[in-house]
Amino acid sequence: MTATVQTMKSVTLKKENGIAEIHLNVNKTNAYDFDVYRELNTAIDDIRLDNEIHVAILMSDVPKFFSVGANINFLKSAEPRYKTQFCLFCNETLDKIARSPKIFIAMLEGHTVGGGLEMAMACDLRFAGDGDYKIGLPEVTLGVLAGTGGTQRMARLIGYSKALDLCITGDTLSPKEAKECGLVDRLYALDEVREQTFAYARKLVEGPTYAVSNIKLSIMNGKEMPLNVAVRYEGELQNLLFRSQDAKEGLSAFLEKRQAEFQGL
Repeated sequence: MTATVQTMKSVTLKKENGIAEIHLNVNKTNAYDFDVYRELNTAIDDIRLDNEIHVAILMSDVPKFFSVGANINFLKSAEPRYKTQFCLFCNETLDKIARSPKIFIAMLEGHTVGGGLEMAMACDLRFAGDGDYKIGLPEVTLGVLAGTGGTQRMARLIGYSKALDLCITGDTLSPKEAKECGLVDRLYALDEVREQTFAYARKLVEGPTYAVSNIKLSIMNGKEMPLNVAVRYEGELQNLLFRSQDAKEGLSAFLEKRQAEFQGL
């Protein structure tokens, strides 16, 4: 796949060999406003509709920061109804990640707080570099809550009591602490996190991508269903996979003791 680059004002989308990169470069802390989120929404839509992309990595081009969330000056100057619609748009944008069969990975190399963490939690996985920076939802210190999915996604990721503790105190975590409580999935040395994240993405792209996408849908959609309904939904996805070329290839390769050559079909 030939590399393509789409550069917007604050977001750059690069696509190559089945992997998409969403680069944030807003300002020195990646503090965003409505225009930035519109660009992020555009990038996510592009990825969702590109059949050649299987994995997307959300990352920052700003040293020491992933994102600190919404620009406080923007929030202070906007009237309440506008801010409510802004949060709704942000939630709709992030929900597209969960509904997509593509795998989204947030790569954290710097401060990831507020709406920045809400972006990261909306992704399927979070890989972090072990550095001197903070991860958390300090919105309570502004007299508000983390209103673009923060309270809900954090509770589902790390449990209700721990999420409540972090959200009502505004306390932040180190990357190591975030890994220990389940907020971060993989922790690498800071100078290795990019290499390791892309290696993980390449492994997925080179594997049975049709199965990977259905596994994501089974987990993401199934968690919102009663168990008996979710198991039947899982069975329907398995039925699709049983009929796929990749399943035939995977079973044959196993029996023939050779490396499978998956086609994503």
